[in-house]
Amino acid sequence: MTTSYDVLRRPLVTEKSNYQSGKLQQYTFEIASDASRTMVKDAIETMYDVSVVRVNIINTAAKRSRRARSRRLLVRKSAIKKAIVTLAAGQTLPMFEGVQ
Repeated sequence: MTTSYDVLRRPLVTEKSNYQSGKLQQYTFEIASDASRTMVKDAIETMYDVSVVRVNIINTAAKRSRRARSRRLLVRKSAIKKAIVTLAAGQTLPMFEGVQ
């Protein structure tokens, strides 16, 4: 049994996620590999006390590269599952906000 604290692993802060949080009320999180949309929605709503409109889930592939001499495949970055959460109009998450 996973709790709401096990579903969300960490927030993902990139240039794209900064734009989405500022203009579109969308926030990006890395989530557990067995998490579903309803689990993510319940976790966000209970932890941050906001209303979630929509949850999109993306499975990213592992980043691979080749060695020059042996031509073997190496895994440089493991695969993750991430969720893009859209909040209702006028609601924000304080952790994504800058210095105020």
